[in-house]
Amino acid sequence: MRIAEIFKSVQGEGFLTGTPSVFVRASGCNLRCWFCDTPYASWYPEGEDRSVEDILTKIEHFGCEHVVLTGGEPMLFAELIPLCDELRGRKHHITIETAGTLYLPLACDLMSLSPKLGNSTPSQSLAPRWHLRHDHTRHAPEVIRRLVAEYEYQFKFVVGQPGDGDEVLRYLAGFPEIDRGRVMLMPLGTDVDELRSVAAWLPDYCARYGLHYCPRRQIEWFGLVRGT
Repeated sequence: MRIAEIFKSVQGEGFLTGTPSVFVRASGCNLRCWFCDTPYASWYPEGEDRSVEDILTKIEHFGCEHVVLTGGEPMLFAELIPLCDELRGRKHHITIETAGTLYLPLACDLMSLSPKLGNSTPSQSLAPRWHLRHDHTRHAPEVIRRLVAEYEYQFKFVVGQPGDGDEVLRYLAGFPEIDRGRVMLMPLGTDVDELRSVAAWLPDYCARYGLHYCPRRQIEWFGLVRGT
């Protein structure tokens, strides 16, 4: 399994915000969001192949109950199945952070789903090879339904303008099984000023439609740096 980094930090997004966690970042992704904040795990994947045992040894070194398996897209790697089995056997809480386009039958306590909206598609000029591929791949309704049926879940949508929020509402209309109480809208941005600009209107928008506002605390706390 190709790994970009393993580190201990504090969860900055979602229902477990503030929870000390070990993050295992898989390197590789089947999508190419133009605003990706971890390009070293997607656009320009870095890292090295590591065995499940090696990853477990590194996780245990930190002595932390909560483990977040993220990326890139961790669901690309079948090694995630034995890794999660071992983590479950060692009584770790497991969060999977995924775009919801791929399925693996694995042990998981929280499936953190971040479906990509139209605002994520790279332009033709930026990435001609990925422009159509990303847009055709980013929505996998059959995968979403299966993950929602089988796991505890949360949804996080990246929103930059009210039109993006309206797209989320249309998305949710196609999935009546999704509990809106588990849906969060996150501001688009990679620095505090960008986040504040969207945060000026997004919490009110969320309240109007029965959704949660989700700050990106890790950027507020640490900035856009690795290992956080």
